[in-house]
Amino acid sequence: MSVSTAHLVISLLNALVALVSGVSGVVGMARPAMALAEGESLNSGVVFFARAYAVRAVPLSVVMLVLLAAGSWGSLGPVLVVGGLVQLGDAAIGAARRNTGMLITTGGLAAVHLLSAQWLLSH
Repeated sequence: MSVSTAHLVISLLNALVALVSGVSGVVGMARPAMALAEGESLNSGVVFFARAYAVRAVPLSVVMLVLLAAGSWGSLGPVLVVGGLVQLGDAAIGAARRNTGMLITTGGLAAVHLLSAQWLLSH
């Protein structure tokens, strides 16, 4: 794969992941009950978690999108590592809550960030 093709694939995949994460943060703040499993009730802890997710997801997503748009490949690698580690943390939360959908989704998002970072940092 050529470098320009790899950059295009990395840009598209990570822009999608950043958008999913950022939009999830905004939607979670607006409708925190969406994160609940059936039968769980909305309480102050759920609202706090939704806000805590958003205050890190939205700025991180914006930074990623700006770096991707600017083609700042050298700066993007470390930011993708951070984003991937954050997604792994979300996957761990999903596993602890027995939320298979969250575990699989955030695990996949982590893989996109971390594999992209690995490629950028090694080329």
